[in-house]
Amino acid sequence: MEITVSRAELLRELTAAQSVVERKTTIPILSNFLFEAVDDRLQITATDLDQSLRTACAAKVKKAGSCTIPARKLYDYIKLLPDGEVSIKLMDNHWVQIRAGRSNTKMVGMARANFPQVPEFPVGTGTRIPATSLKSMISKTIFAISNEESRYTLNGALLILKAESLAMVATDGHRLSHIEKTGENLQNITGERKILVPRKALQELQGLLGNTDATEIDFADDEHQLYFRVGSRVLTSRKLSGNFPNYEAVLPRDNTKFMVVRSEELQHSIQRVAQFADERSGAIKIRLEQNELRISSSSNEAGESEDIIETPYNFDPIVVGFNSQYLLDFLKAIGNSGEVRLEFKDAQSAGQMRPEDAQDDTRYRYIIMPMRI
Repeated sequence: MEITVSRAELLRELTAAQSVVERKTTIPILSNFLFEAVDDRLQITATDLDQSLRTACAAKVKKAGSCTIPARKLYDYIKLLPDGEVSIKLMDNHWVQIRAGRSNTKMVGMARANFPQVPEFPVGTGTRIPATSLKSMISKTIFAISNEESRYTLNGALLILKAESLAMVATDGHRLSHIEKTGENLQNITGERKILVPRKALQELQGLLGNTDATEIDFADDEHQLYFRVGSRVLTSRKLSGNFPNYEAVLPRDNTKFMVVRSEELQHSIQRVAQFADERSGAIKIRLEQNELRISSSSNEAGESEDIIETPYNFDPIVVGFNSQYLLDFLKAIGNSGEVRLEFKDAQSAGQMRPEDAQDDTRYRYIIMPMRI
């Protein structure tokens, strides 16, 4: 293999692929990129066996072929090169020579035959999903995914596809984030399709969607794999098996006491008061009474704090405890502009939060279990 490639284009694709590479692995080949040069393109593949990313850039191919190169070392080295052309040539014993300007480096690669087979995007079975809708859904649910490895089916978000809508749900058992967007037109979807997408794949997708001009992405799946094509990049992920819990059963039906607050004001109040909450539980107390919202916390180590927000409220007083970080996660996801509606039934039941000024085609709600204080 012998090619010449633009350093800027190569670096852009290495940056996209390097986050998939396994840092600490017992299988050395997984620490390498696979380079495959054919026609006028260089295809770059990275995998950790659970997921893989395949991307490509233009190249002058003097000699078609393939090689594997240590991913981290190559990425760090290419970053330090000046802009211009980079030539890459496969030598004997899997060594790879990299030349740029006056720099000449040889890196120790590994046999191409050792690199795992990466599944190809299935032909003709996929659907197209609007990129902005998917990006928004991931950012509004990913923080609610469980960190506990033992709760396997909660280590991802549930993507629900219908012909005219898409939705995403995530929960860790203490809170649940649910967003639905209607008015879509998804091809090849009949009835309802539910797909459990691992957190790691969602994190990669977030990065890819943040660096693309594509308005739509291609999605397909088979028995074991999920496939997302974002522009010229294809992310493959192993499916999460098992059944996601019946989230519809926990959606509140009769939270009739409510209050509307400016989200920026609420966020700042919680941030101030949370400084004095118990470090382990992060618990704060929320008291709703006649036309005011009182947020308070106390701990033996830090002291105590209270903030008052004046806002209309004409229901029975209610006092409820919540994990402050859970509230802040939601407020950060909706952004500082606009108002948020807090809905309650009583001090023992789950509270619900949602943007007050939501768009007609988007329903976003966040359900959070109360804490004993």
